[in-house]
Amino acid sequence: MEAKQVPVTRDGLERLKHELNELRDVRRPGIVAAIAEARSHGDLRENAAYDAARHDQAMNEKRIADLEVLLRNAVILEDAPAGRAGEVSIGSTVVVEIEGDEERYTIVGAIEAKPSLGLISNESPVGKALLGKRTGQDAFVTTPRGQSKYRIIGIE
Repeated sequence: MEAKQVPVTRDGLERLKHELNELRDVRRPGIVAAIAEARSHGDLRENAAYDAARHDQAMNEKRIADLEVLLRNAVILEDAPAGRAGEVSIGSTVVVEIEGDEERYTIVGAIEAKPSLGLISNESPVGKALLGKRTGQDAFVTTPRGQSKYRIIGIE
């Protein structure tokens, strides 16, 4: 079975690598120390600190495994391909006008999306609608609240 490629920007790849190193080199040893401390208190059957530390360990190891798979399958998204300059593509930062308000979004791969920081997934309704558009064009996005018009003011 072939693994699915995971599109990611260079910045996103670096953030994922940093998170993985943090989980392995800082968080993992801290959890091991917490487990050892909890064990030193005796009976493990009714030891809430031990249970909590083991839960933290399981969650940390799961995230490490997920990140390792993502990084193995990561495909770095290059800047806009030749011939498509001036069009919104993955990695583009887009300035849009929505109902009189100006917003700035960067189109990224799904694994690095953080809408609260303006990082919009290429697979999201907004990301899909903006891809391939040029400055001055409108993109229409259908959401549960209805349809919104996004006027592209600029592409960086």
